[in-house]
Amino acid sequence: MSAETIALTIDERHDGERLDRALADLVPDTSRAAIQRHIERDAVLIDGELPARGAKTKVHAGQKILYAPPPPEPLDLEPEDIPLAILYEDEHLLAVDKPAGMVVHPALGHPRGTLVNAVLHHVRTLVRDPENERPGIVHRLDRGTTGIIVVAKHPRAHEAMAALFATRKIEKHYLAVTKGVPSPSRDTIDTFYGRHPQQRQKFSSRVTSGKRAISEYEVREAFEDAALVAVRLHTGRTHQIRVHLADRGHPLVGDDTYGRGRHRVAFERPALHAHRLSFHHPMTGAPIDLEAPVPEDLEALLLALRG
Repeated sequence: MSAETIALTIDERHDGERLDRALADLVPDTSRAAIQRHIERDAVLIDGELPARGAKTKVHAGQKILYAPPPPEPLDLEPEDIPLAILYEDEHLLAVDKPAGMVVHPALGHPRGTLVNAVLHHVRTLVRDPENERPGIVHRLDRGTTGIIVVAKHPRAHEAMAALFATRKIEKHYLAVTKGVPSPSRDTIDTFYGRHPQQRQKFSSRVTSGKRAISEYEVREAFEDAALVAVRLHTGRTHQIRVHLADRGHPLVGDDTYGRGRHRVAFERPALHAHRLSFHHPMTGAPIDLEAPVPEDLEALLLALRG
């Protein structure tokens, strides 16, 4: 076991649970899929022994777990000449309007064609670390979400932008289209937030403990069976808007993960757009107010709903 070994004790909550599920809950920054791969690489011991049935091994209260995540496999990050819709650029920062379907950084199943590949081509001075698949990336959007992403061009700018996000000094405004019309028409959702207790690949705001998540929403336009909703994020949890609105009974149109059944107006992705981002430039102090136009597919959806 390495110096990075994590020592854990199985508690009553996870008594009788599969090893991979228990670890996914106890080590929240690591995905269950990654944990399964690590178990296969003999990175996990139960009471000093390798798990007999791998990820399916049942664990019991009181057992001691030693988990030594192996170092990440080096990635071959290549610049690619992919067009970028640039909203802002100076020697410190680059802000782009990410299209639907573009993955932010390379990962299993998406080694090419990502925003990182495009940025490496555009910003030739960006440092490439073979063990960092997210050079310059300060925050992320889901593959299906469109809108503003800010990229830092050097380490000082990256650290300063990350600090702005961490201290909530960036205003983040989104547009979403929900199934049905949320009521009340304006509200703040303030909940605990964490992994779904049964479906570990999903998140939930109906948990009794976890990180805090705050979303402030307002219905901008109500239709017969849908609504255009403006959302201001005060925190930035994974899938936060999708989960908060779905847990209120109004999942996003096109969201097959958190919504049940298709809407009468077909839409091939979660109807979510990162519309505005406002902050003070971390290096110069100048006010920055970015806006990404509503994409064509979302405009077409709104037109169909109005019709």
